[in-house]
Amino acid sequence: MTTGTPLPTAPKRSRARTFVPLGIAAWVVLEVWLLILVASAAGGFTVLALLIGGAVLGAVVIKRAGGRAFRNLTETVQRQQSGLTPEASPGAANGGTGNGFLMLGGLLLMLPGLISDAAGLLLLLPPVRSMLGRYAERSLERRMRSAAPGSLGDAFQQARMHRPDGKVVQGEVIRQDGTPAGGYEDEGGPRPPLTP
Repeated sequence: MTTGTPLPTAPKRSRARTFVPLGIAAWVVLEVWLLILVASAAGGFTVLALLIGGAVLGAVVIKRAGGRAFRNLTETVQRQQSGLTPEASPGAANGGTGNGFLMLGGLLLMLPGLISDAAGLLLLLPPVRSMLGRYAERSLERRMRSAAPGSLGDAFQQARMHRPDGKVVQGEVIRQDGTPAGGYEDEGGPRPPLTP
């Protein structure tokens, strides 16, 4: 017996859900093959020293980038508490840009493998970090401009348009009929009964 309703179809898989697992599997196979190739040419002790050196360097990079990010956060909070604008502070010019990519570079260095080490070393270079930062910013702006109304990207775009300085404006919502948003004439007015 049929009811006339169409059969439910499976949701279409996105390209990312299809290709990311395949890309990760190919990357792991390539890393293992390259480690075996280098170990046969230079010896197992050399590969072990490279992996340990990469892990130590990655830990140092992550520690320094995290310390720099914490220091920038502390300075920003202190400037805001003292009432200084970011332009008026002496350390505003150098900023805290690139800490995320620096931490990603440290993480890639800590992962065992030579390709991830090469990518991590590339992220330690300031021109590469600034280029990737500009690309990420343009990509994010493009996605926010093309966001559908009512989506999360649209909410971020509206917040950015209406609050460019990030300040919170204290106020009260007033309806068109003149009553506050809660429906009370004043604070001492009658309250509606609570319903369970």
